[in-house]
Amino acid sequence: MNFPLKFAGVSFASDLDRHGNRPAILTGARSITYAELAGRVQDFADRLGHARRLVVLAADNSVESLVAYLAALSSGHPLLLAPSDNPAALASLVEAYDPDVVIRPASAARASGALGAPVSGEPQIDEIRTHTIHELHPDLALLLSTSGSTGSPKLVRLSRQNIESNAESIAEYLGITADDRAMTTLPMYYCYGLSVINSHLLRGGALVLTSLSVVDECFWQLFQNRQATSFAAVPYTFELLDRAGFAERDLPTLRYITQAGGKLAPETVSRYAALGRRRGWELYVMYGATEATARMAYLPPHLAEKNSGTIGVAVPGGSFRIDPVSGLEHGELVYSGPNVMLGYAQIPADLGLGRTVEELRTGDLARQHPNGLFEVVGRRSRFVKIVGLRIDLGQVEKLLAGMGIKAACAGTDAKLVVAVEGQHDERLLAKTLASDLGLPRAAVVIRAVEELPRLATGKTDYPAVLALAAQPAGPTEATGAVVGTSAVGRGTGHGNGMPDDGTDPAAAGSPDDVKRIFADALELDDIGDDDTFVSLGGDSLSYVAASVRLERSLGHLPANWHVTPVKDLSRRTPKRSAFAKRFRRIVAPMETSIALRAVAILTIISTHIDLIQWPGTAHVLMAIAGYNFARFQLGGERLPRLRRQLRSLARVVLPTVTFIAAVMLLSDDKFHYTTANLFLLNTMIGPVEWTDAWHFWFIEVLVYCLVGIMALLAIPWAHRAEKRFPLAFPVGLMGFGLLFRYNLVPFDILHTRPVLWLFALGWAIARARTWPQRLALSLLIVLTVPGYFDNPWREATIVAGILLIAWVPAIPLPTFLHRLVGVIASASLYIYVTHWVIFPDFKEHQPELAVVLSVMAGIAYWTISVRMMGGAERLHMRLSRAVPSWCRASGTRTSGTRASALKARRREAESQPVG
Repeated sequence: MNFPLKFAGVSFASDLDRHGNRPAILTGARSITYAELAGRVQDFADRLGHARRLVVLAADNSVESLVAYLAALSSGHPLLLAPSDNPAALASLVEAYDPDVVIRPASAARASGALGAPVSGEPQIDEIRTHTIHELHPDLALLLSTSGSTGSPKLVRLSRQNIESNAESIAEYLGITADDRAMTTLPMYYCYGLSVINSHLLRGGALVLTSLSVVDECFWQLFQNRQATSFAAVPYTFELLDRAGFAERDLPTLRYITQAGGKLAPETVSRYAALGRRRGWELYVMYGATEATARMAYLPPHLAEKNSGTIGVAVPGGSFRIDPVSGLEHGELVYSGPNVMLGYAQIPADLGLGRTVEELRTGDLARQHPNGLFEVVGRRSRFVKIVGLRIDLGQVEKLLAGMGIKAACAGTDAKLVVAVEGQHDERLLAKTLASDLGLPRAAVVIRAVEELPRLATGKTDYPAVLALAAQPAGPTEATGAVVGTSAVGRGTGHGNGMPDDGTDPAAAGSPDDVKRIFADALELDDIGDDDTFVSLGGDSLSYVAASVRLERSLGHLPANWHVTPVKDLSRRTPKRSAFAKRFRRIVAPMETSIALRAVAILTIISTHIDLIQWPGTAHVLMAIAGYNFARFQLGGERLPRLRRQLRSLARVVLPTVTFIAAVMLLSDDKFHYTTANLFLLNTMIGPVEWTDAWHFWFIEVLVYCLVGIMALLAIPWAHRAEKRFPLAFPVGLMGFGLLFRYNLVPFDILHTRPVLWLFALGWAIARARTWPQRLALSLLIVLTVPGYFDNPWREATIVAGILLIAWVPAIPLPTFLHRLVGVIASASLYIYVTHWVIFPDFKEHQPELAVVLSVMAGIAYWTISVRMMGGAERLHMRLSRAVPSWCRASGTRTSGTRASALKARRREAESQPVG
């Protein structure tokens, strides 16, 4: 059953109009009074209805979000707050709790960060059901995540009393009055940011809505224009304040700064407390948790300078005690008070529970000083809080294990230290892990070890792991097990992916040579020592040109070079005998996929010209496309990866569509292309019989495959499944494709029947790490290809080509052919697109010339297209990096400024899951 609505709601949300015409919300453009806010809240509450329902709000620091939040609280609807800028987290929560209503603020679709949040527009309600299917306890008012913006299904259940008591407690010790005006420096979906909103609305103070960072000059302009009196900060904020010259700013209206979200260094506490004393404002250091509705302790400002390492005393209405912990010098800090949560929720059924927690065991080890102040001296659990983000060390180990990396994690409030077993690229892995966890790069230390440190009992020696941070970083080795990259990891017969014949310390080429090659291949200007080909956005189209030039420059091509940092590519050169060196000047290996691309495109156009008859190589190219998709397009987090995939897709679609459009305009109907060709839809809606319109079938079905798989991987559960099961995922996709290959389903939505299973097979080959895995995939090739094309020669070609990719990493070729083969492979897409209009005039009498001219035309079009697209990307990057030193009076900003502000804002505050 669902409990009926028994109360009007949280008091400060229900009684907004009692503050009359006092300003409630201030932006850069206008002011909203409490009376006006109360009217908007009531109107939105009416839209939510009177039947009590579970509501999810995708919140940001906008008027719409604030109105929706207060409407839910005032009308008694249990509200779950989620981040508006993290669709994955929102989707995860919606999937886990099946809410009755989902609310998205109108501003969620617009980038925030201007001088003031928009005041027009209403929150958008996604109606899910009229009456709730949940049992909602009458005391339940608010649900907050315990893990920041990760979308964890574990939620904190808060009651009306929790919210009101903590807001009252905070307002009391901060002395908040109706004259106070707080800057919203933290997102409202974090308990710390929410506590600022609640405590000020309780006392009739005003909120200056913004999403700007303190490093942004516009933040301080808004602060002064609106005569703000306070702002909230996390430890990282103080680093930004130092950079922004905060100590020299004249802020006569500033009354106090609050700090929470992690332990602030004692010396920083002392320094800012002294600065405040001189400048006439106060620093409140605070301690809290989501489970306590935000605040549990505060350090009185007059005690901060001399007691900078403490958390202070319990907030009004609360109390602490320290329970002994067996075997430890210090006991666990336990908090009691009316703001302690009702308990946790992990499944929808938990929403009907009443109070299951009477006091909060913090997991922190503490001591009490003679003066009554409490000090946290350590942690009992395996959590660390870095820049305010609570990191579960066990979950980090599981994350790495899902990527095939055996690891042990330890940490402090300053660093996450990870020992990884085996040879790994420490710098690249640390960079990727920091990005995945939302931590600053400097806060993550990776050390590769032969074996994880163990105690005599066999348990992991975590103190030894922590001690690794003091050791210098080891040499960077390329590996197929790098998190967040597209490492091939299919093995070359060597345990570590490096040559087994020894190395020379001298390099054949320098890092500058490598940078120059990458710059030319990728059309980029700024390449750093720690960048890799994949991290710079390299894909299969640019891979060929870079690999051929690297081979010539370095004298060798290291395994997994595309995920190896620039500075390490030229560090080692294989040691060879004099004979081997002479032989290598004549014959050198070329990666099999590159050689096959060149052979395939020459075979395709020669077959079309009737110079030879050798079908099947187009389907080999489809398997190579899947192989390269796995290597270049699957690294990193879901949304950045999707953007990279879309850019790579555009490099296929744009030159194809542009060429088709040019032919339609200029060829006088010599080639009968249609509008369906222009939109790459002929395979779906074109005529069944073979006509000119079918010239581009290969590109069309490739695009359909890519679009379908990109859409699939954009779904959070699919993204997680691919990360956790990197080989099983494409094998499962191949199985799905085989349903169409064997006509076991009566439809083919994307018209990829002849290629999807081959694309997925190439993907799986790239993920296979051991010879048994490659052998199993080889058996699948041999079993599934024969019988489909009714042409034994064609099927044998496909099987042979795919087996070469699986088992032969490189093919020896005369060195004088490397450059030519590399250029043809690089331009293969463009040769395919253009050859249809080149060869008809020469096919009958000069077929050999038709092949040569088709190749030359494709190479020319490739050269022009790459230069134009590269120039456009460089221009976009330059524009996006432009950060003006001023702000327009209207509060509008350039995209570059907004991107910079949001990046700093995210590092500063978004990682704060608890107060």
